[in-house]
Amino acid sequence: MRHLLKMPAIGALTLAFTAPALANDDLSADDLPAPVAALTDQGLTIHGEFEAPAGLTGYGASHSAGEVAIYLLPGGEHAILGTLVDAEGNNLSEAALDKHVRAAQFAEVWQDLEASHWIADGSSDAERIVYVFTDPNCPYCRQFWHEARPWVEAGEVQLRHIMIGVLASDSPAKAAALLGADDPAAALHAHSGEGDEVDAAPQSREVEEQVYANNQLFDSLGFIATPTTLYRDGDRVDRVEGVPSAERLEEVMGGPRP
Repeated sequence: MRHLLKMPAIGALTLAFTAPALANDDLSADDLPAPVAALTDQGLTIHGEFEAPAGLTGYGASHSAGEVAIYLLPGGEHAILGTLVDAEGNNLSEAALDKHVRAAQFAEVWQDLEASHWIADGSSDAERIVYVFTDPNCPYCRQFWHEARPWVEAGEVQLRHIMIGVLASDSPAKAAALLGADDPAAALHAHSGEGDEVDAAPQSREVEEQVYANNQLFDSLGFIATPTTLYRDGDRVDRVEGVPSAERLEEVMGGPRP
């Protein structure tokens, strides 16, 4: 089952996400047929128009609770919100929403991940980058660390551990200790790979604020489980919460175990 990075509360495959600000190619109410324009008064942002089957005109839209496709009926006086399916039950709305709504969201999320505070695990020349929200007190984070070794050690994947502190009262201090270590990668390797306990010693204000910012990003995306792993699947940003199954692990890592 594919997990899409989306906003909360519309459908089962949803995550918290604030829609990006109105882009240059978003459509204003003045550009829209009356039924679609009326929906902008109810809080929808219309991101793009597309041709739909059966003479319908489609619009990709978003609001604070998710994304939705709008279909303008012939004549232009009525519109329907929802999912368009074909005779085999295939969802014909997803691709349009990916193109006209989620593409900007995916790009923004990936930029936020790149700008977060992480510890690199693996070669800087690796073709595949995978981000992992990691709490030092999370046993499943350690399990994932071990299960990812074949791809990391083969130089195929670089894991970027976004250190957070959410599971226990000393988690923020431990996360800060790892980020603030003289050699963060070696410190994380000793902790995750060898089981060395982290000394939750006070760190600089800058490092403590980095952990706080990482926690804020984790919360803003609506995550609750550690590890939570994010990776690119084409133009998408997909995620796995918890330790991936063997099949999902290959999806995350981009291929079979080396």
